Amino acid sequence: MSRKFIIVFVITTLFTAMVVGFSWIYLSQLLRQRLLWADETASQLTNQLEYAASKAVPDLTSSRVDTNNPKALRAAITNSLQNDTNLNDMLESVVGNSRIIYDAAIIDPNGVAILDTNPALNGKPVPEHAPLGVLRDAGFRRQLRMLYGPATVYDVSIGLELDRQEFGSVRVGISTVFLRNELTPKLQQAAFFSVVAIFCSLVLAAVVSNVALGPLKAISRNLDSASAGDLLPAESGSDDEVGLVSLKIAHLGRQIRDTNQIFSALKDNVEQVMTKLQDGLMLFTRDSRVVLVSASAEKFLGRPRREILGHTAEEIFSDGTVLGAVVLPAFQQQRPLVLYEFDAADGRRLQVSLDFIQEKGTPIGALLTMRDAESARRIEHEIELSRRLSASGRLTRGVAHEVKNPINAIVLHLQLLQNKLQQDDPDTRRHMDIIGNEIQRLDRVVQILVDFTRPRDLRLEDVDMRKILESVSVLAAPDAARHGVRVAQEFPDEVLMVRVDSDLMKQAILNLVLNGVQSMTAGGTLTLKARRDDEMILAEVLDQGCGIPPEAQEKIFELYYTTKGDEGGSGIGLAQTYQIMQWHYGSVEFDSIVGAGSTFRLRLPAAVAKPDRREEMMA
Repeated sequence: MSRKFIIVFVITTLFTAMVVGFSWIYLSQLLRQRLLWADETASQLTNQLEYAASKAVPDLTSSRVDTNNPKALRAAITNSLQNDTNLNDMLESVVGNSRIIYDAAIIDPNGVAILDTNPALNGKPVPEHAPLGVLRDAGFRRQLRMLYGPATVYDVSIGLELDRQEFGSVRVGISTVFLRNELTPKLQQAAFFSVVAIFCSLVLAAVVSNVALGPLKAISRNLDSASAGDLLPAESGSDDEVGLVSLKIAHLGRQIRDTNQIFSALKDNVEQVMTKLQDGLMLFTRDSRVVLVSASAEKFLGRPRREILGHTAEEIFSDGTVLGAVVLPAFQQQRPLVLYEFDAADGRRLQVSLDFIQEKGTPIGALLTMRDAESARRIEHEIELSRRLSASGRLTRGVAHEVKNPINAIVLHLQLLQNKLQQDDPDTRRHMDIIGNEIQRLDRVVQILVDFTRPRDLRLEDVDMRKILESVSVLAAPDAARHGVRVAQEFPDEVLMVRVDSDLMKQAILNLVLNGVQSMTAGGTLTLKARRDDEMILAEVLDQGCGIPPEAQEKIFELYYTTKGDEGGSGIGLAQTYQIMQWHYGSVEFDSIVGAGSTFRLRLPAAVAKPDRREEMMA
């Protein structure tokens, strides 16, 4: 069954259902209105008969009837009703002039007919019928069953009170046969028009649906052509929505063709790049199947690429090797690896990293990278050296600016000294002091430059970052107390091991803590935090100080730059922290809100702990 047929069928069914529903409602309302009319007609007749019966009773007080005898009184009234000409004529006219009235009667409380349209029933019990309200208030389908079922008489009655006493009731019977004869022509006419309306709706819905969905074939052909990369016409024959869709499909087809061309060229370029890469790269699909392998991956795995492409990670790696023991659990748990190092069988030190690729939160593949650790370290050392040289250049520019002012002052005062040495001037000593002070300041600036650019031999060791932060908290406590600042600590229970030079790392964090304390002029709480962030250790320093102005945030790590003005800031602490973090292959970043405080974050690679199982394998 085609989609077009399904859509046409659904639309036609909806149209038909709507028309059928409206027709059903119309017929039910028509039937209900006719039954209400019958009920009102019968009610009016019973009221008229009750009025006529009350007028037919004469004044019996002056007659020979014993009015104190209820039985004699009832017999006299019954005789009057039976012999009253007007009342008998009215009973006959009720049946003769109405198309729906079956009979009419005046009945005593015992159900015996006092006066009936059928004289043979006078003085005899009258069978009791269901009230017309049962038929009137029933549902549409039940009304039809009651009308077109066996012939039935329904009564409309009213109480009869004569001579201020309950005397009986007036009943008018309505036959379903008469109602059926009255209603059938009208119902047939309404049903005929409903059937015609349903048929017309079917035809109209089918025609409209077919016309509206007719262009789907042309659109389907255009989509097939676009997916095949064929060139579609740039213009459409119509300006309606279908024409616009056709134009968009043509545009999409051109984009697909261009994308295919770009992809083909990109694939060729990727193949060329992959053959020249020193790192072994393997690209996996969502189901862990290899779709791309670099040439260098062959030497790391010891297998040709043709034996790797198209196979899953479980088929390529063995759990009996160190690489397989690391990679396979990571694939099974969807857990990335960050620079895991191990000794290969040939004695080389290798690094492996595994990254899972996601698109809008959905995994679509993975990238496995294998590299020689020694080569990677050489490259990282060269990069770090270039960073240090760049930092030294920035520092040199800062020092040049700072040196310029002392030199100008020395030159100026030397000129004054030369002039005053020719005279016996008591101010000579003051000028000599100024020269000495400026020379000392110049010496300090130069010494800072020397210390900052001097290569350092890091004494690396595995240390718990929590202990470093605790030591910094102790060192900063006196200064924090003077400023009315409380130092709080928020650390997890797990060990956060990093490989750093403890003294330098303490100095880097202490610089941030002291800056935060000094910025909190109104006191408050400075918080030290630490936690694990994937394969990194994150340390945070949160203060409640004045914050860093936006215009200063890009410069705070430059040497000699300070926001403290005349308050004694040297502009060295943050630059030193930045340099120490670079030496440890880490990073420092911050968020700051003026008036609310700043948060500095230090990120360092977590120290790799090797399980005993892997040590046994490497052995």
